[in-house]
Amino acid sequence: MNDSLINRLKKKLGKRDSVIGKDKYFNSAVLIPLIRIKNEYHLLFEKRSLNIRQGGEVSFPGGQYDNNTDNDFQQTAIRETEEELGIGAQKIDMLGKLGTLVAPMGVSVDAYVAELKINLSELNIDTDEVERIFTVPISYFIKNKPSEYFIKLKAHPFEKKPNGEVVETFPVAKLKLPKRYSGPWEGGSHRIFVYGTEEETIWGITAELVFEFCKLLN
Repeated sequence: MNDSLINRLKKKLGKRDSVIGKDKYFNSAVLIPLIRIKNEYHLLFEKRSLNIRQGGEVSFPGGQYDNNTDNDFQQTAIRETEEELGIGAQKIDMLGKLGTLVAPMGVSVDAYVAELKINLSELNIDTDEVERIFTVPISYFIKNKPSEYFIKLKAHPFEKKPNGEVVETFPVAKLKLPKRYSGPWEGGSHRIFVYGTEEETIWGITAELVFEFCKLLN
């Protein structure tokens, strides 16, 4: 019995995702696209259309994992890139996975790196999701470090509705937990990277991925 338990654990642990409790997050995947322009590699970015979630912000191609269509997160990244940039999967040369980023807003992002075997003129972007695309040489990010800012995070055990009603989402008294958790309590500081470029301001998750990508190169 004990040997059977150990053997089952070995099999299960070898297949587990490295992020514990990942299913409680908004699971997404992005592609970090490299494109060669005049003998220099650039990163390709999207500016999101105003009418979608986080409209007007800069991001990499990507979106939510769909367990009905995607076998894994890499397939999510490729599918979303095909849809948003209007290119075929055969034009995407997958180089590998950068890693998984878990953001404090309840989002997990599996990031992959690929070279796009295209010219920019070949792109047929989905204007419902993408306002425009632009590129920045990788050398710019190597030479220019991001600015760092910090915000304070707070946990709220209740939700205030637009009509003023307060709904308790974490019943502290009922669970017999310390009274200090009945009101908002502070977490740690959250670091935010910001890159200023001639094209757009790149910040948040996208800037974090750029920073990690440059660390890999260095």
